[in-house]
Amino acid sequence: MSPHSAHLTFRALEPIHGMIYFTPHGPEAYRELGITDPRMMYFASRSAAFGPVPASVTIATFFNFNPVAVRAVIPAAWEIAAPAEIFRARMHAVDRSLRQAWGDDITSPEVSAAAELARRAAERACERPQGRALFAAHAALPWPEEPHLVLWHAQTLLREYRGDGHVALLLTAGLDGIEALITHSATGEISPEVLRASRSWSEQDWADGVRRLRARGWLADDGVVLSEHGSQRRGAIESQTDELSVYPYEAIGEAGCARLRALASPLAIRVLEGGLGFPPMLSARYRQVVG
Repeated sequence: MSPHSAHLTFRALEPIHGMIYFTPHGPEAYRELGITDPRMMYFASRSAAFGPVPASVTIATFFNFNPVAVRAVIPAAWEIAAPAEIFRARMHAVDRSLRQAWGDDITSPEVSAAAELARRAAERACERPQGRALFAAHAALPWPEEPHLVLWHAQTLLREYRGDGHVALLLTAGLDGIEALITHSATGEISPEVLRASRSWSEQDWADGVRRLRARGWLADDGVVLSEHGSQRRGAIESQTDELSVYPYEAIGEAGCARLRALASPLAIRVLEGGLGFPPMLSARYRQVVG
């Protein structure tokens, strides 16, 4: 089972999970509970799997968000709605979103087959939860019954499994949250403005992080561009992230991964084209992988 194949399989399915952060059905569901702040919607819905935790747990596991932004809405969210209610609202939004994107094909054999393969990989991941706190919290949630929801939940588990490994490697490399974002933007894959604003960092915070990274040799002397040293280290982090994500996909092997990609890619395209609010830049990035 190659790390490259694990990477491709994860990326092919990621729009199916990722739409929950953009779909208008999410805010609609959370507003019914009384949650109206967009930041609260995000932090509460993704960390609800932990239960009514303090802000410190969300700060630790989400890693690259400004702690000030987290503390502004957590634990206040739990005073508005219980985590179990927020989780149910999230799943309701998932259901409505995928039904919008896939229509009558929501019950198709392709969705069922993709869900079965993705679940096998996700259940393999559950055999090794150690060191992956955000994954473990989501893995403890009950599996839904309908195949389209099974597929979404399976990809959620695989995403958080991979993400926890990625965070561990960033920490090992000596990067803090904002430094990790800066090195990501310095690859040229995504604009610094998008990363800075979406994670609630100020321009001064960003500038301070750039200075720290440049002093440690991660950035070139001019511009926010990786130096040779920084490029090597960032590349190593990405390669090792792929290596750490192989274990779940061993349950279905190379052939199963190829089959899962073939099944899920058309579904992912329909999610991207389904009016679910993907930003154009992100949609374009997904399309490069999905096809």
